[in-house]
Amino acid sequence: MNKGNPIALLPIGVFLVFYLGLGILFEYVLKIPMGFYSIPIVVVFLVALMVACLQNGRVNMDKKLELMGKGVGDKNIMIMILIFMTAGIFVGVVGRSSAESVAYWLLSIIPAQYAVAVLFVVACFVSLAMGTSVGTITLITPIALAVADASGFSIPLCVASVMGGAMFGDNLSFISDTTIAACNGQGVKMQEKFRVNFGIALPAAIVSLVLILMVSMGQAGTPVIQEYNLIQIIPYILVLAGGIAGVSVFRVLLVGIISGAIIMLATGATAPTDLLASMGSGAAGMFETTMVAILVAAICALIREYGGFDALLYFIKKIFKGKKGGQLGMGLLVGAMDIATANNTVAIVMANPIAKEMSETYGISPRKTASILDTFSCVFQGIIPYGAQMLVALSAAAELGYEINAFDVIPNLYYPFLLLISSLLFIFVFPERKVDK
Repeated sequence: MNKGNPIALLPIGVFLVFYLGLGILFEYVLKIPMGFYSIPIVVVFLVALMVACLQNGRVNMDKKLELMGKGVGDKNIMIMILIFMTAGIFVGVVGRSSAESVAYWLLSIIPAQYAVAVLFVVACFVSLAMGTSVGTITLITPIALAVADASGFSIPLCVASVMGGAMFGDNLSFISDTTIAACNGQGVKMQEKFRVNFGIALPAAIVSLVLILMVSMGQAGTPVIQEYNLIQIIPYILVLAGGIAGVSVFRVLLVGIISGAIIMLATGATAPTDLLASMGSGAAGMFETTMVAILVAAICALIREYGGFDALLYFIKKIFKGKKGGQLGMGLLVGAMDIATANNTVAIVMANPIAKEMSETYGISPRKTASILDTFSCVFQGIIPYGAQMLVALSAAAELGYEINAFDVIPNLYYPFLLLISSLLFIFVFPERKVDK
């Protein structure tokens, strides 16, 4: 077995030390709000790339540039970038009001004692359609706080229900950047990964919903009534239905963009110039994620050439034995990356090339590999107290005058914990289904 070159992994270590170290310094020592997210992740990755370029003097700079070019020019990286941009335009077109319409419509027809369960279901649907957990939490958390006031449920329970539902969609959505990153990194179609992933996520979501109903049952309150425009949910439904039906993601997003633009203009929700500006801002919102994908592809190309991935694979094979052990190793690998970066998409992008080699070594199908990467990254991202999801939820609450902290919310995060249990059962207990092979 090739032992590789452990020193070749130094760029990853440099990135983790800089990013995690500065994050802890800003967030917990200097007490800067959202400290982890004030660190320019692109700059830190540039530092890591510079370290990779300075390594291995036996390879001249021209050869290194050629290796980086091949890494960045990989077909899967280009597809990933194009989908990122298109998904950003879609979210920019449909905007906030469409997602809010979904929430207020359901809250208007469901009895108040089921309001927390409705919040969970709404967050599942909105994040599945929008492809962003942070965006979903930003939109639905103020509604959750209004529900808590009106219905008498605890604020941490309402907020945690929204966060759990948001992570459900983040894990499964066809336009989620985690799904895009995992599928293109492993070279699989999104509907193939969805079929595997759905069998893991759905049981966790159902049990979470039952737990939420058990906790909230019997506590009646005042319904939350707000105006909504039901026609604005049509683009979400079209995107969701097209994705499940197996239509090309570009075609699905194009249908969503066109239908969303027509509806937003016809209903007077936006002006033509504002719509174009929203398209631009939506695409621009994907800039950082796109740059991270490009830089990580360049770094990984050099690390692979230097023997770093061989070294990491050798280490993992010594600890994790057999196919099931390899799957757990993948999950813990992407989980460790997520804990260090507090960004599940970045964690997947970083873990992708290593996981691809692991899948070949352990005989794990690409669709299952993509599912494991996405699922485990969402588990950890949904729980860590310094993740964007938690910080956005707490910030939204603070802006509206509600004082809660992460450790009030974490015990109520049923879905991420149940998703972890479901993932482990999927690996160790249940036999492989034909679709997974």
